[in-house]
Amino acid sequence: MVMATTAFTAAHTSLASVTLEVADPEAARRFYRAFGVDSYVRLRASEAHSTGFRGFTLGLTVSGPATVDGFVAAAVDAGATVLKPAVKSMWGYGGVVQAPDGTIWKIATSAKKDTGPATREIDEVVLHIGVEDVKATRQFYVGRGLTVAKSFGGKYAEFAPGQSSPVKLALYKRRGLAKDLGVPVDGTGSHRIVLGSTADSFTDPDGFVWEAPASPAPELP
Repeated sequence: MVMATTAFTAAHTSLASVTLEVADPEAARRFYRAFGVDSYVRLRASEAHSTGFRGFTLGLTVSGPATVDGFVAAAVDAGATVLKPAVKSMWGYGGVVQAPDGTIWKIATSAKKDTGPATREIDEVVLHIGVEDVKATRQFYVGRGLTVAKSFGGKYAEFAPGQSSPVKLALYKRRGLAKDLGVPVDGTGSHRIVLGSTADSFTDPDGFVWEAPASPAPELP
């Protein structure tokens, strides 16, 4: 299938932040610090009901297999569960872990061999949200002002990253995303994730919530 690269008008909305809703923020903060991704996500307390697949994953792209192994080991040492051990594939090398708070992380590289020693550097962080209809949701986001960077028909879409966020947003078929992660597709309740918007608040067709930036506190006279 030929990849389509599309440019739209300047974005009115972009992804400003990713907030994970967790039962124990302090424990989650310790985990993400040890994992090495604490600068990419925010945390806040929530007891919202959630079962099964939450409909999203956060992915780390790194330089080589040894670096993948290092991040997987750091996650496991900090309390994560391995959902898919890191292995070679036709696309490169990668594995999947689940944090103690339930968030699923995929760590991968396109390189099948190391060209240098392992590092703790992250090349890219991508938030993949699983949707029922990629084309319809892509158009929804285009209508909100996001810019499409890559599109593979009805299977995948990726948006140009905003200047204010270190995390890139992408859409994936929900069933395909669950299969890639090695988990059952069924899940109900809260996604346990909130996306920061550079514009207004809204909820997308698959129930992912975007929150507008908080208004600054008024100055005292």
